Amino acid sequence: MTERPERPAGPQPHHPETMAVGHGYDAAAAFGAIKPPIVLTSTFTYPTAGAAKEAHRTFFETASPDEAEYIYARLDHPNLRMVQERFAALDGAEACAAFSSGMAAISATLLATVRPGDTVVHTAPLYGGTLGLLTGLLAGLGVRSFAIPDALSPASIAETMGVAVTKGRLSVVLVESPANPTAGLADIRAVVGAANALGRSDHRPLVLVDNTFLGPFGQRPLEEGADLSVTSLTKYAGGHSDLLGGAVTGSAAAVVPVRRLRTSLGTHLDPFSCWMMLRSLETLPLRAERTARNAATVAAFLRDHPKVRDVTYLGFLPEGSAARAVFERQCRSAGSTFSFRIAGGEREAFAMLDRLRVIRMAVSLGGTETLICHSATTTHYSVAPEVRAAVGVDDSALRISIGIEHPDDLVADLDQALAAV
Repeated sequence: MTERPERPAGPQPHHPETMAVGHGYDAAAAFGAIKPPIVLTSTFTYPTAGAAKEAHRTFFETASPDEAEYIYARLDHPNLRMVQERFAALDGAEACAAFSSGMAAISATLLATVRPGDTVVHTAPLYGGTLGLLTGLLAGLGVRSFAIPDALSPASIAETMGVAVTKGRLSVVLVESPANPTAGLADIRAVVGAANALGRSDHRPLVLVDNTFLGPFGQRPLEEGADLSVTSLTKYAGGHSDLLGGAVTGSAAAVVPVRRLRTSLGTHLDPFSCWMMLRSLETLPLRAERTARNAATVAAFLRDHPKVRDVTYLGFLPEGSAARAVFERQCRSAGSTFSFRIAGGEREAFAMLDRLRVIRMAVSLGGTETLICHSATTTHYSVAPEVRAAVGVDDSALRISIGIEHPDDLVADLDQALAAV
């Protein structure tokens, strides 16, 4: 297994590590500045009335809104265009739409696709915000959702889709792989195959994959056949726990409708956050490699600790298992976020958490610092207890996102904290 993607076979001329540093920015267009300036403006002037009309026609009526001259920052702005071009290149995509948060990206994609009376099929578990969107707003609009019992089984995937199409038009198959917080995998190719088998001349369900846990240097859903890939840029791409952002990548035909809805919702990524994102993407390959190495060390320590019952780290998937086969085919890295369960329940988990000194308690992931949380009472607090239990999020489960600190210090901190269990 390699922790870095190979050089792309498509039209991109450089390796992803090189594109992360400067792709999408032309210094000659910014006075020769080695780094992109922040373009802080809400609107842009037109040279002529005819140019104004043409800019609006290109943006609103063609399949290539990026070819339009800038109009208004809610529609597009220079920093946004740079982020979208660079992240699309890293994700192996034709197009990208960047948003003010990961949930904004997921919400816009679903709202641009589903209609009242439709059905949605999804893997389980899902990030709490996504699940809340399905069971709250979309359910209120008459959209019914169906969970796939086993997303590694082509038969289970096909059976769930078969049930969904009898209840309404199946508009979206939503895959979260690895899943939050259990790191459970889904076979993206099998999902795409089932969607293709259901497709008719007038409709085929869109396959949307949430790739937040691994990001473009750990997994590329579009290469597995997914129509769209959504990533919370807040996590690994931003990587410093100081910004919010989201991105949807895919073909221009699939992304443009989502971008048009973003214009109406006003959920674009602002210029300063875009500038920070461009800064962060430059070091994403280095951080992804370092945190993955650290995670392997920490996961091995936890696996062998007598007070830890099990660890969901992807590198520990059993040889010969269906999950291992999908992991080796689909993923380039085991990543650095996983869960583990300690001996005991909430009381023991809280006692351990309160003794940590290096590792910090917070509900995000993918930053330079190592973060840990008690999933049942934080990220999945609003999820029904029976649903949490069904997917393995019990009172002994802790999610940890490994950062770039020295691994020996992380192990020592966990060791002394586990003494409280």
